[in-house]
Amino acid sequence: MSLSNDKVKQYRTIGHDLNPVVTIAGKGLTENVLAEIDRALEDHELIKVKVSIIDREARKAAIAEISAKCSAQTIQEIGKVALFFRAAKKPHPKKSNIR
Repeated sequence: MSLSNDKVKQYRTIGHDLNPVVTIAGKGLTENVLAEIDRALEDHELIKVKVSIIDREARKAAIAEISAKCSAQTIQEIGKVALFFRAAKKPHPKKSNIR
């Protein structure tokens, strides 16, 4: 799944105003956290995730794992916050962050 540069720019703009819907902390990336991220992507399509892991390499690995396991595209990484996109199978107009 590859997005055009225009779409990536549009999603970054939308993502600027979003708050993180999931925070990954001490226990790391568990199955429950992945399930919640998957549910949030299905509902909202574009989500922010806060990865509160101190080690930079571990944080990047967790972001890559989220992207792979949830079939989502990483739109942007800034510090400890990552923006992910995955098109919903049945988008709900009131829940979706994509305008």
